[in-house]
Amino acid sequence: MNILLLGSGGREHALAWKLNQSVWANPLFIAPGNAGTAQCGINVDIDITDFLAIEKFCIDKKIEMVVVGPEEPLVNGLCDHFKSKEELQKIYFIGPSKSGARLEGSKSFAKEFMLRHNIPTASYKQFDNTNYEEGISFLKDHTLPIVLKADGLAAGKGVMICQNHIEAIAEYELMLQQNKFGDAGKKIVVEEFLTGIELSIFVLTDGKNYLLLPEAKDYKRIGEGDTGLNTGGMGAVSPVPFATGSFMQKVETRIIKPTIDGLHEEEIDYKGFIFIGLINVDGEPYVIEYNCRLGDPETEVVIPRLENDLVGLFIATSNQELDQVKLSVDKRSAATVMAVSRGYPVTYEKGYEIYGLKKNYGKDSLVFQAGTAENSEKRIVTSGGRVLCVTSYGKNIAEAAARSLEILKEDIDYDGIYYRTDIGYEFS
Repeated sequence: MNILLLGSGGREHALAWKLNQSVWANPLFIAPGNAGTAQCGINVDIDITDFLAIEKFCIDKKIEMVVVGPEEPLVNGLCDHFKSKEELQKIYFIGPSKSGARLEGSKSFAKEFMLRHNIPTASYKQFDNTNYEEGISFLKDHTLPIVLKADGLAAGKGVMICQNHIEAIAEYELMLQQNKFGDAGKKIVVEEFLTGIELSIFVLTDGKNYLLLPEAKDYKRIGEGDTGLNTGGMGAVSPVPFATGSFMQKVETRIIKPTIDGLHEEEIDYKGFIFIGLINVDGEPYVIEYNCRLGDPETEVVIPRLENDLVGLFIATSNQELDQVKLSVDKRSAATVMAVSRGYPVTYEKGYEIYGLKKNYGKDSLVFQAGTAENSEKRIVTSGGRVLCVTSYGKNIAEAAARSLEILKEDIDYDGIYYRTDIGYEFS
């Protein structure tokens, strides 16, 4: 089966690694990919926002399945583009319609969806320039801290947690009147701050049925002990020890099933992944956000624990037959530690050669590349803020994290390498 995977990060390397193991995947194309995905298939130089270029490639190469890694093409309607073209309609497409992708593309839509289907989430109000002054008054009386969210996609930077009213009003003005986040911030969701422990839930749905994939917890802060600036993610672990049977029963009953049923009831075309960002507040689950794809770096611990043939799962998804599939999950723990460029998440340089990369680090460890490229001398160099991550298995999270750290310390190096040494610290 000719397969095209869209994306270029660590998430896509993990997906390419898994897809490449399938009896169906031959050949596997990745657009645009990175130096790591080139080990799993054939990288092709296509802009993932250029729908016509993607269409032409699919026709020319007789692509039979398209798997979308990042959110932008989905929010912009790539699925709808495929459904509208007779020559593309028979291609298995893994990713929701534009309507379904609004769960991630519009915070206000997601909140309204949760309210319609009685899904637990933080209380909120939404504002734009038509009710700007009302928002000021609301912020002045709001309990602290205050969460401000840009309604649209803001490259992961559209959420502000403000510790006082002056800061909140200043950010509110920057977003609505100074276009801090451009079009993404033309509408703002002001949300109650919830205190608890976060975790990531991943569901694969065919629009009617669903499979609950292994859960994960990621670490967003740049510094040890969850300090410093937010990043795209410095590591992740799976499973999450506090996600016990009773807690997950609440998650399924109160959140996952109403979400899937709500999509079906509203006739929203959704065949793909739903990432549900949750917070555990004194044993009760609340939804912080939805994403219309897998998370990164959570994918790098979730996918390695998945034992099913991924292409087979995607075929069942496309045929709305997930109710006939039994999920098989590796019982071991997995931990991934992300290595980033010096200066990330602010400014950083790239182009530094990466030393110590090899295909085999033993049966218990994997390296997934993210911000990497091959230079003119055929050497693999850094090309982004988050460069690569090491994923390892272990009998528990502490053992898995220790294995990943050992590889980073002993085997891999580049100028300016930085990584946290405490991923999974609260479960050790």
